Amino acid sequence: RWAEALREISGRLAEMPADSGYPAYLGARLASFYERAGRARCLGSPAREGSVSIVGAVSPPGGDFSDPVTSATLGIVQVFWGLDKKLAQRKHFPSVNWLISYSRYLRALEPHYEGLHPEFPALRSRAREILQEEEELAEIVQLVGK
Repeated sequence: RWAEALREISGRLAEMPADSGYPAYLGARLASFYERAGRARCLGSPAREGSVSIVGAVSPPGGDFSDPVTSATLGIVQVFWGLDKKLAQRKHFPSVNWLISYSRYLRALEPHYEGLHPEFPALRSRAREILQEEEELAEIVQLVGK
């Protein structure tokens, strides 16, 4: 909705539209929003530290990930949880599709996870392989029939 409002205001100001009518600076505005997340030193006394977490929700029209808002957001964020309509319809909650979801923090977190369980990275990789196999088999079943 925020991006839609940005497109509307940009149009009223007669700014040159870019992809799908959004302003050319859409990516920069999204980046400045998401870059607010992180650790912070609080003002005042006593001295304190805190953090700001941002959990954004992007709902591309028709699930089209090539939408300008979606593609700009995916280029900025470090963690993405892709929700799957089919999983939600099957009452599978949370309806996170692990095959399209990702984290760019895996390498940074690997020493922590190895400290908890030395085989964690290998187990994570195997679980992902199993999920990919399941997806491929589901497609074959869909084509051939039950």
